[in-house]
Amino acid sequence: MGGEAAIQTLAYGEPLTLDGVRVSLHPAGHILGSAQVRIEGHGETWVFSGDYKLEPDPTCAPFEPVPCETFVTESTFGLPIYCWPPAVEVFADIQAWWTANQQAGKASVLFAYSLGKAQRALAGLDPALGPIYTHGAVESFNRLYREAGIALPLTTHAGDAPASTDWSRALILAPPSANGSPWLRRFRPFSAGLASGWMRIRGARRRRSLDRGFVLSDHADWGGLLSAIRSSGAGRVWVTHGYRAPMVEWLKQQGYEAQAIEARFEAEQDEAEAAP
Repeated sequence: MGGEAAIQTLAYGEPLTLDGVRVSLHPAGHILGSAQVRIEGHGETWVFSGDYKLEPDPTCAPFEPVPCETFVTESTFGLPIYCWPPAVEVFADIQAWWTANQQAGKASVLFAYSLGKAQRALAGLDPALGPIYTHGAVESFNRLYREAGIALPLTTHAGDAPASTDWSRALILAPPSANGSPWLRRFRPFSAGLASGWMRIRGARRRRSLDRGFVLSDHADWGGLLSAIRSSGAGRVWVTHGYRAPMVEWLKQQGYEAQAIEARFEAEQDEAEAAP
């Protein structure tokens, strides 16, 4: 049955006591507003990480290590092969691709998650290179980010551009779900790229019929996952979502009490395929 939900908001670090259990939220560094959940009660402290990353990101609060006895971590990229290059290098590569496309008379279509990834990409690019247009799904979240005080370069909803628009100097930000859709036809000729951690795997770009892949993720890589676990001080680690078994095996070898936990939703879609 329908009904209005009772919603209470909390600032980061603000405690709330429920039935004798102390609950607080702490920055996860994933996207704007993302949070880890700290639960303290009955002599124990648990932290549920949710999605997180440790890389600097001007569009959200940085990840905060939260001491606990039990740390519940994601493991979306829980294999050593997943090691992210510095974001500044990735943005430089995107801008070089954009410039090369301009010289070739092509528009640059960059696929990125509408929520979080697109805004992070925007914040890392130089708008002086050319006009930046957006898919409606991206623009709606851009507006919310700006309302929250996050500085982003000027963008224009592509649907508001006149039919006579010259797209050859433009960068168009769109969600991965727009790849192959009729919406893209207006930008021809164009080069298509994807910003995703899955681009770290050879062949991933080719399977998605992309011209370029840029390794940029809003999840922690292997090193980031291990750093977060160590910084928690936890001796017990529960691992969920992603490469659980390899992560659990490695943790056990390091002396942790570790186990894999199935999440309620086990559809392991990757960043490139899931539409936000």
